[in-house]
Amino acid sequence: MAVPVPGRCGFYIEKKTRFCKMIVGKGKVFCGEHGNMEEGTCKRRIPCPLDPKHTVFEERLSSHLKKCNSREKPKPVYYVEDINAGSADEDAPEDQSCLSQRSKAEMESLIGKLKMAVKGLNCKPEESILTHPVLYEELNNPKNGDSAFKHLKQQASIVGHAEALNLLGAGRCFVEFGAGKGKLSHWIHEAVKAFEDCHFLLVERSSTRFKVDGKHQDVDAEFERLQVDIQHLDLSKVPLLSRKGLPVVGVGKHLCGTATDLALRCLFERPEVVEAAEPPCKRRKPSDEAKDSPVADPEPDSAGPNRGIRVGGLAIAVCCHHRCVWRHYVGKDFFLQRGLGPSDFAALQRMSSWATCGIRPANHSSQSADRTNQKADDEEHEPAEETEPDNFNGFLSAEQRERIGRLCKLLIDGGRVDFLQRKGFDARLTCYSSTQVTLENVLLTAVPLPQSP
Repeated sequence: MAVPVPGRCGFYIEKKTRFCKMIVGKGKVFCGEHGNMEEGTCKRRIPCPLDPKHTVFEERLSSHLKKCNSREKPKPVYYVEDINAGSADEDAPEDQSCLSQRSKAEMESLIGKLKMAVKGLNCKPEESILTHPVLYEELNNPKNGDSAFKHLKQQASIVGHAEALNLLGAGRCFVEFGAGKGKLSHWIHEAVKAFEDCHFLLVERSSTRFKVDGKHQDVDAEFERLQVDIQHLDLSKVPLLSRKGLPVVGVGKHLCGTATDLALRCLFERPEVVEAAEPPCKRRKPSDEAKDSPVADPEPDSAGPNRGIRVGGLAIAVCCHHRCVWRHYVGKDFFLQRGLGPSDFAALQRMSSWATCGIRPANHSSQSADRTNQKADDEEHEPAEETEPDNFNGFLSAEQRERIGRLCKLLIDGGRVDFLQRKGFDARLTCYSSTQVTLENVLLTAVPLPQSP
């Protein structure tokens, strides 16, 4: 067995097959976490009641609870409980029975409803894989592994689509939902360096390690991280937006399941929201873009604080439709108009997982490649809660399940497109990446429609 590093804790962690790396006090063998292992000590350490992942001396428990990082902290001014959750009375009971428990007749009836509902939809995604010059160097960096290269290609395409929609320019605030480390905002910042008055809000409910925010501390653009669930975020109360009154551009890379619906509600379902009055300007020469005006520049008297937020557009890569929830879903009217209710939605959102897991049993020749791709996908996607038999009660092949899963995803996204169109936006679905890069390759974009004269 190896010996502990000098100045580090002497406690051996069996699970990690190494010694603890915490620094010890002068003359000590163990760190504070493992201090009860010291011979002759009579102090007892107990798990913290707020977070049992760490321990604390029992005699110091009362003082520890006052400063523990896991204690409940004061809510920020932009925290409003369930502001984007949807009405509680709309949370109708859903059919929670497993799909494998349904009879063949029930499944055939449900699939028939699905096919009728998607018939005539004019929002089927078209493939458009773009890139952006700011990522050229990283995309050609041999030091990047396969996983990093996969994420860079997706980020490049999202930034490319944002530029094609004229969402990149001066005088706007980019809000990245589900920001994680904030890499998408990082590349957008690189793309808008030549523009003035561009700022970034990174929304993430969990504490994240290895954030890229530190790379932007000395730049003119403000980078502010909002550690809050999108369900409780009132953008109109964020000090940066209240102070500057900038139009908002929503972005996100793999905004899982119901988080996409929460983000759409956050942007559009506020009574005081003032939607952008004009579409983005046409593409200009690089020499002219530096003088570009903010997105849908409002009248001077409508840009003040506390007058709501103005949405200039969005580009969000959707995924994990099996994690959607009827209460939060923005396309309820879209579903109801097609004769589908909460129980149908519950079944279809579970069936949507077939689009990304249904092909694996049948594709034996690329089984190892699928496992590699899935391993990388699992880093940012929520796995399906149930796995169906290979032939699903003997009447659906893996290929059929994949096609049905894609239709379920299309229908759910169709409701989101319909919601945005009702808000006066030109909304579209685009396959922004190849399935070899990611199976969740659909980008939801929207820009304001021109106002009637």
